[in-house]
Amino acid sequence: MEEHLLFFCSILVLGITAQWIAWKLRIPSILLLLATGFIAGIFYDQDRIVDEETLFAVVSLAVGVILLEGGLTLRFSELKEAGSAVLRLVGLGSLISWVISAVAAHYLGGFSWEVSILVAAILVVTGPTVIGPLLQSVKPQRSVNSILKWEGIVIDPVGAILAVLVFGVLFGHGHSHNGTHREETMGVVGLLIGIGKTLLIGIGLGYGAAEGLSHVLRRHWVPDFLQSVVVLTVGLALFTLSNLWQHESGLLTVTILGIALANQDRAKIRHVIEFKETLRTILISCLFIVLGARIGLDEIAEVWKEATLFLIALIVVVRPASVFLSMLGSTSISFREKLFLSMMAPRGIVAAAVSSVFAMELAKTGGAFAGEAAKIVPVTYFVIVGTVAFYGLLAGPVARKLKLAKKNPQGILFVGIRPWAIEAAKLIQDAGFRVLMIDSNYDVTATARMAGIPAVNANILSEFVSEDLDLVGIGNMIAATPNDQVNTLACINLGHSLGISHVFQLQPRDSEHSERKSSSTEFNGRQFSSRAVTSRELEKFVKSGAIIKQTLIKDTFSMEDFTKLYGDSAMVLFRLGSGNTLSVVTPDSLPASSGDQLISLVVEDEKDSVPMVEAEGGSGPEKLP
Repeated sequence: MEEHLLFFCSILVLGITAQWIAWKLRIPSILLLLATGFIAGIFYDQDRIVDEETLFAVVSLAVGVILLEGGLTLRFSELKEAGSAVLRLVGLGSLISWVISAVAAHYLGGFSWEVSILVAAILVVTGPTVIGPLLQSVKPQRSVNSILKWEGIVIDPVGAILAVLVFGVLFGHGHSHNGTHREETMGVVGLLIGIGKTLLIGIGLGYGAAEGLSHVLRRHWVPDFLQSVVVLTVGLALFTLSNLWQHESGLLTVTILGIALANQDRAKIRHVIEFKETLRTILISCLFIVLGARIGLDEIAEVWKEATLFLIALIVVVRPASVFLSMLGSTSISFREKLFLSMMAPRGIVAAAVSSVFAMELAKTGGAFAGEAAKIVPVTYFVIVGTVAFYGLLAGPVARKLKLAKKNPQGILFVGIRPWAIEAAKLIQDAGFRVLMIDSNYDVTATARMAGIPAVNANILSEFVSEDLDLVGIGNMIAATPNDQVNTLACINLGHSLGISHVFQLQPRDSEHSERKSSSTEFNGRQFSSRAVTSRELEKFVKSGAIIKQTLIKDTFSMEDFTKLYGDSAMVLFRLGSGNTLSVVTPDSLPASSGDQLISLVVEDEKDSVPMVEAEGGSGPEKLP
């Protein structure tokens, strides 16, 4: 028992640790997870703990959960500008990818034609487990982000089902290499019947269950604390039932279930999505460790030459061909977007899991194909590592070069438009960072636009802001409306996409009241500015004559000099670092160092006529040109 306990605990610890290290180093987590799995496999034989059949049953269920979570993030509103491209990539693009990959697997990978066709079908998939983290890291513009997200999730069941059908036709019972024309025709008929059954079961069960679940949740027949678990249980039950009726149709079923739930408006499912995201992180961390440990470095060494050639073909030929050929005649996306799409096709957990399952099934058939079965998994893992490393390292620079993303987005979203905020936004924008302002008042929105600041007239809690607001280049949010509840809700709404450490708000007016009378700080954003002030105190400070200033801190004009000049009442709002960085100042921020520029609210003595930025070599600040 102790050995089993140590095994399962070690997997979780190694997986989460690898995720954290990848986050610190800003590299794709899947690379560290697979590397950790490879190394762990050298020192420990997991077959002693769990048998192969049980392992792959658990892996299949985990993949089902991951695709359910992926489906829950897909909104039809994203298809307004991305729908045509997604349909082309998933339809014609996957067919082109399959055909060219099969040719490459035969001539470069050293597989027979039959196994090449199977391997190509397995590698049609990309997957949310790798696409999602890469998109979160790169943050490309919304149209490209939507295309890749939809393709990565929808194509997973397509690739898995294609592999099932190919296996059934080429290696199933009754097939013969010297078979008659009647036997080949039966294979085609069986293929069409299999596709029809898969679509019928997947769409029927998935959509039907989503309708039932939304009705149950809307009626509150399930208590809140059980809703996430009920959705998960229904998803896993449907996944299992679908696979019993039609092999691998469960992936389509749970994807349809997730998409249908995400696009209904009768029941609230945001808490379900957040629960699934946490579960997905745990599952991905464990799955890649477990599957990576099944591959020995000696197995990789045996196939590395063929696998390298095959990998190069997938990156250089297959993906670009599938994108540009499937997009012929399309005017919905630009050439730059097509070029970026052709540089994003990493393989993930579905390819790893499906390849392992089919390699095991192929080995059971015996004969000549059994020998090739041993090569499928190491080649697939080589492709996974190679594509994740290549696309993970190049996606960001390529997106920025094509002007589809910005490096390390640090721009500011202002919620609530005030005169001081407009002046601060001008300075931030002039420094080269993106700014965006949003307010439900049309007049103040127009004022910001007249000042040259991009502004949106919308409710911060609207679905438009949650789903359609373009946040490319935005890394932080400042909630500065006079309404503390709106500020807190804005932090809750956008904390999910920007990260809770990047949403800030003015101090609520009731924060100094007793615990019984003050609102909870659990959902608040971080406190904004060097002094914790309420919206009322801030407006009073501005009315007293405080204005926005930009000041350069140098050896001859330190923070101590700044404080002496402007007094303790000065409010430092933002800091522009010497390395072209922008940070939001909080009461806990470290003091500015030499070379930093401060954007502050200060009350300036008229007789002193305090300039904005210190002169080179001078003893005080001077005005910027």
